[in-house]
Amino acid sequence: MGHVLPHSEFTDFDIDLFKSGKHYRLYEKMGSHLTEVDGVKGVYFSVWAPSAKAVSVVGDFNYWLEGEHPLNVRWDGSGIWEGFIPGLKAGTLYKYKIHSHLYDRKTEKADPFARRSEHPPKTASVVWEAPHKWKDGSWMQNRAKRNSLDQPYSVYEVHLGSWRKGKDNTFLSYKALAKELVAYVKEMKFTHVEFMPVMEYPYDPSWGYQLTGYFAPTSRFGNPEDFKLLVDALHQNDIGVILDWVPSHFPEDAHGLGLFDGSHLYEHPDRRKGYHPDWKSLIFNYGRNEVRAFLISNALFWLEDYHIDGLRVDAVASMLYLDYSREEGEWEPNIYGGNENLDAVSFLKELNSEVYQNYPGVQTIAEESTSFSMVSRPVSAGGLGFGMKWMMGWMHDTLEYFKKEPVYRRHHQNDLTFSMTYAFTENFMLPFSHDEVVYGKQSLLYRMPGDEWQRFANLRLLFGYMFTHPGTNLVFMGAEFGQSSEWNFQQSLDWHLLQYDFHKGIQKLVTDLNGLYRSYPALYERQFSPEGFQWIDYGDAENSVLTYIRKGKLPKDDLIVACNFTPVPRENYRIGVPKSRKLEEVFNSDATVYGGSGITNGTAKVSKSPWHGFEHSIEVSLPPLSVVVFR
Repeated sequence: MGHVLPHSEFTDFDIDLFKSGKHYRLYEKMGSHLTEVDGVKGVYFSVWAPSAKAVSVVGDFNYWLEGEHPLNVRWDGSGIWEGFIPGLKAGTLYKYKIHSHLYDRKTEKADPFARRSEHPPKTASVVWEAPHKWKDGSWMQNRAKRNSLDQPYSVYEVHLGSWRKGKDNTFLSYKALAKELVAYVKEMKFTHVEFMPVMEYPYDPSWGYQLTGYFAPTSRFGNPEDFKLLVDALHQNDIGVILDWVPSHFPEDAHGLGLFDGSHLYEHPDRRKGYHPDWKSLIFNYGRNEVRAFLISNALFWLEDYHIDGLRVDAVASMLYLDYSREEGEWEPNIYGGNENLDAVSFLKELNSEVYQNYPGVQTIAEESTSFSMVSRPVSAGGLGFGMKWMMGWMHDTLEYFKKEPVYRRHHQNDLTFSMTYAFTENFMLPFSHDEVVYGKQSLLYRMPGDEWQRFANLRLLFGYMFTHPGTNLVFMGAEFGQSSEWNFQQSLDWHLLQYDFHKGIQKLVTDLNGLYRSYPALYERQFSPEGFQWIDYGDAENSVLTYIRKGKLPKDDLIVACNFTPVPRENYRIGVPKSRKLEEVFNSDATVYGGSGITNGTAKVSKSPWHGFEHSIEVSLPPLSVVVFR
């Protein structure tokens, strides 16, 4: 039998916090840690397995033999098993062999707190530390301002495995991405990147949304230090980093969290609350203290150890509702007879409270598709406490409108104007995410009607409308240059398309829209406030034209926006304006540099002719399928 020394990193206070679900730095204690005991170097292991009658560490150091290195159970009823194994080093492969009291069941599990995992399909945990000398001090010092809700927030969503491929269709490493991706995002003028899940996952077609290694960056692209290098490089170039985070469900893989110690430890024991029928996965037990501590510790871990600037929380709607994707009889109402998952609601409030209390310079963003109220309102005011929420209704209505032939759009103007009836009920982010370019939905470009010229003009119009609509923005990789095919996670984006002028025009347009957004306070200072928006005219359905004002804190910063949703140019189109000053055109999606027809306005003179309820007006040319912005 191998040598395991009794040793503990836990204090009595740690245990009390853990039992009450209030230990939010569990990663400092749980898992495997290189340490020194009585002058001997080795590894301390600790794992939560309250239903176990025996737990041992198995690995490449003991030929994976059960019982060679048994851990000791704590005496305090915490269910934690721990011990120190001398001589082990970084790079050691290991798992926990757990013999359960229940049905005499045995499981062999990866470490829930492992900092590194083997490259799938291998599943062992790896003893690891990830030292890194951070060089992002300037970013971190100013992050709270750059990340605040009254600053530009334009997000480039990236799947690391398919953004760009290396030779022979291999993955780019974190180190290669630190050069190529960083340079590209900076050139495109996005303020943030959002990575689809980087935590370790076993199955590539899940895109990372079925996690098994919550504390380990996936080994597909390098080691944990390499991922820190990527984050650091982004920060040094003034680009924030958002991670997709999945506290909603986890897979049933044998080495994962399911039936961890032979019992329903992490998942809810009632299948009506603990199993997700759509994704064939398990749902966390949000009412269990130790599980809440695990998840909140995980969120804080990425913010602390990896300097992450935001968490986009996946599938929030599935957490909030007991009847989500369930038929009658497949779910049980809460104690008040409602369909809200009260434990999940409580968990999300606690999560956001802890995140913002400990890291006030970050943002949490909810992917939440229902009308659940106050998702992005403070917990102190009765909200869930998120910083932002995806505006799924806007996304759906807008794409439904744009796929219609322009001749029919006059009958559907309300599809666009309806968003303004609720635009300020939450802090909304406008998302054109990966979900909109898969499963037969086609790329954004090929959802546009008309011939080739009209498709590209419609896409330019779509992005122009998006960037001038209140709220922050998210664009999935490839859309920024008019990717023509659906996203395929197994291959690179179609970068060869940039040899064609229309695609280069889309890329130039998105770059300039990011520049416009960052340059004009009217587009971001009040992006979540009704004071930042005013209709000029939403009723010209016959011409399919919308005109509105985006307002900054200072009246001199106001912008006039006009959108023509048909391919018919509108000459001498009169727009009411609130001031007598002349107006200068600062953006036009029909510019020839973008692939447009080149109908421009230059400077528009203001006349004293009342229009649209204003004392003054201008006459302008509205190019076909275009957005024009004046200051």
